[in-house]
Amino acid sequence: MTRKLNVGGVPLGGGAPVTIQSMTNTPAHDVESTLAQIRALAAAGCQIVRVAVPDMAAARAVGTLKAGSPVPLVADIQFDYRLAIESAYAGADKIRINPGNIGDPEKVRQVVAACREKNLPIRIGVNSGSLEREILEKYQRPTAEALAESALLNVRLLEKFDFDNYVVAIKSSDVFTTVAAYRLAAEKLRCPFHLGVTEAGTTRMGLVKSAAAFGALLCDGIGDTLRVSLTADPVEEIYAAKDILRGLGLLRSGPRFISCPTCGRCQVDLFRIAQETEAALGSCQKDIKIAIMGCAVNGPGEARDADIGIAGGKGEMLLFRKGEPLRKVPEGEAVAALMAEVDRL
Repeated sequence: MTRKLNVGGVPLGGGAPVTIQSMTNTPAHDVESTLAQIRALAAAGCQIVRVAVPDMAAARAVGTLKAGSPVPLVADIQFDYRLAIESAYAGADKIRINPGNIGDPEKVRQVVAACREKNLPIRIGVNSGSLEREILEKYQRPTAEALAESALLNVRLLEKFDFDNYVVAIKSSDVFTTVAAYRLAAEKLRCPFHLGVTEAGTTRMGLVKSAAAFGALLCDGIGDTLRVSLTADPVEEIYAAKDILRGLGLLRSGPRFISCPTCGRCQVDLFRIAQETEAALGSCQKDIKIAIMGCAVNGPGEARDADIGIAGGKGEMLLFRKGEPLRKVPEGEAVAALMAEVDRL
């Protein structure tokens, strides 16, 4: 088990639930727009938000953003250590740096000193495009071994300054490389891990690649917080992350929805019924399992662990609870009947 850290009151690691993160895509110094996006992310279920801090104007805005944010705020720094220090004193809840591109160890030491004073964790961010020159020369390309070695090198630098309040992220755009790199690092480290597949793609492909990597790692017990990186509205990242965690059984808020792929035995419009049911469950926050099955022969049996479900017949559907039949309803009334039972649960 990884050790537990605190990010603005949100626990990371140590057996705490996996948390969902995203990143704003508005300029941080545009406080009004950035706060609007942070609030939209929080409303969708985001628990930690990261903002890019490319210059001193953005760093100075961190305090105002923090004051108006409903969730902890992470300042994302590249290259300039002074921005990290300014963000730490301005009120950030966590600082994200890549010590390798900060450069001079003395500059890293100053960032560490500021974070120690403010009791802030540091996220070490390693990715395929930020490997140290000597590591890249050694491996010739950003292999899993190269990424893991870079992460360990940066960890040792922080530990040299007697600092262990850190999170590690190791990202590649390749799923296999990402998974292998995290597994190698997890053999040596007991810090919390931030999962991500960088440059994962648009909504559909980004979700697929992220789900593949996160599923493999989380089933291994690796991963304490995550971001689904999408070329899309950041709010879509939150919905994708929730779907992945819910699919893995790691998110217990809201319904877990299963439905049959259909076969030649199906005699109802299950595609429409499933879509209508999923839409009707949009605001439901009950921790329940709901099944939409195409065939009354196998449906209740295959989905006997569902809290409530319906299975198709000929022009009608069987409503069942925990595998036990309740009653038959006409196909056109099936969704309403199902939702009525959900309300009773």
